[in-house]
Amino acid sequence: MPSCSYANAPDSSWNFCPSLPADYLFCALFITTTVVHVIQAIVHRKLYSIVVIIAAAWQAVAFIFRAIAIHKPYSDGPYTIYFILILTGPLWINAYVYMVMGRMVYNFIPDKRLCKIKAWRFGLLFVLLDITAFLVQLGGAAIASGNDSSPNTILLGLHIYMGGIGIQQLFILLFTFLAIKFHLQLLHQPPSPHRSRGLLLLYTLYAVLLLITIRIIFRLIEYSSGLDSSIPNHEAYMYILDSAPMVIALVLFNIVHPGRIMKGKEADFPSRKERKRLGRLMKEGNLGGARGDEELGVVGGYEQVEGVSPMPSPMPKQTTGLVAEEGYVGAGYRGRV
Repeated sequence: MPSCSYANAPDSSWNFCPSLPADYLFCALFITTTVVHVIQAIVHRKLYSIVVIIAAAWQAVAFIFRAIAIHKPYSDGPYTIYFILILTGPLWINAYVYMVMGRMVYNFIPDKRLCKIKAWRFGLLFVLLDITAFLVQLGGAAIASGNDSSPNTILLGLHIYMGGIGIQQLFILLFTFLAIKFHLQLLHQPPSPHRSRGLLLLYTLYAVLLLITIRIIFRLIEYSSGLDSSIPNHEAYMYILDSAPMVIALVLFNIVHPGRIMKGKEADFPSRKERKRLGRLMKEGNLGGARGDEELGVVGGYEQVEGVSPMPSPMPKQTTGLVAEEGYVGAGYRGRV
């Protein structure tokens, strides 16, 4: 470990000598995956991917402020910002997982709901739960980050933060239970490239959630001993069990990007007006039936265009398939294009 004059100094932000090269490395990794996510969001035209862009950029900015805090060890501001950002950053990745799953329910489940939860409400529900955990963690991190705070105040902040990540993990477990039910429904569908792509994305979500869970367990262990914990004085633990899992999670979404699996505008959630029509069809049990086709303007497997007579479909009508084979629209209710 490098030596430095400010380690354990009374007014210093650091109790050890942090590594600048390691900081620069992870900052570069997070910036790289941020840039790639921006490009992918533009190429695939997926506005919801802004959440994963924020997740990656949030981590990059955290390491920028860490570097500033290393250069200015006696200044509270940079370290406080770094501390808050590094503790709360993974929640953005968590939120993205929830948003992706909601769209997977819409694209891969014929009646577009899971456990009676409509696809467009599924992600919203878990994102709201994630925001709750975020606010608790943010409050705890803010209380614990002040160098001028008393030991009791810092300990209180750490306990609040631990409560926040405990809540986050509880929501992850609930989400995983529902993801497994989705998994079983997907496995009951006939084998196809479409189903295989859905399973690939689902396995990616499982991997990301596992990485987030590893990070949560690390933070719980780190602060379980309160102010007497020696783990914060060894930054290698933080890099290996916190930052590295988050880099891997973001890169996994670069490799298996949801926009590549659920392609096109048709794979996105419908407008509010269309949701109402779909909701009515769901209640009547007509989604995917003849009346459902009539309501949604599908004739013979094609979407009807005013003034144009639809050609008969040379293939069986697929109103309940989802972003299916090439040549079929993803949401599963608009027929062939």
